[in-house]
Amino acid sequence: MVCDRRKKVSTDNPTPLSRSIGKAIANRRAIANLTQEQVAERLGIGQEAISRMERGVAIPTVARLAELADVYKCNLDQLLTEASDREDDQAKAILTIVGRLSNADRLLLIEWLKVFANRLLPSPTST
Repeated sequence: MVCDRRKKVSTDNPTPLSRSIGKAIANRRAIANLTQEQVAERLGIGQEAISRMERGVAIPTVARLAELADVYKCNLDQLLTEASDREDDQAKAILTIVGRLSNADRLLLIEWLKVFANRLLPSPTST
């Protein structure tokens, strides 16, 4: 008797990790300007499989992530970094985005980010 030990993600309750990976996959597909159908055709799978991955209902294998990276013309680590909740990985993802901007646009973004971050931070209590 063969036992399948792979953990399946419930359709009712995708995990935060599966949702993050799904968002990264969907984001990279959008950047590549491809439809779910086009990606599915290139991988030889159904469009529903792509949809399930993007919604976090199914977690792709490492091999499938590598295939997706090839289709999206990005590195595998880019897919994983975008999905990570680690501070270093998030900083790397931000650096990649900001690196594509002109110097003037980067300066504008930094000023906007300062204002936005200050609004999100809790205000100090007066004593």
